Amino acid sequence: MEWWQILLIYLVVINVAGFLLMGIDKLRAKKQVWRVPEKTLFLIAVIGGSIGTNIGMYVFRHKTKHWYFVIGMPLILIVQIALVVWLVFFR
Repeated sequence: MEWWQILLIYLVVINVAGFLLMGIDKLRAKKQVWRVPEKTLFLIAVIGGSIGTNIGMYVFRHKTKHWYFVIGMPLILIVQIALVVWLVFFR
């Protein structure tokens, strides 16, 4: 298996995980039970799941009233896109 195939599989898995964690946390918030820590949601985004967490945030309408999620999650995605562009075109 090529390195890019492994990377692609990783990104799909981590983004699905980010999406699902947003949904799980929303359900747990409604039931008022133990929640997924916010730092876990940010960690998933930072390690490559920013697309999934951003989509999950709006699909589940979760954390959309917290400024640090509304600004932080898209900012993480923008930084990741900029890093990829830099690596591909300017390295």
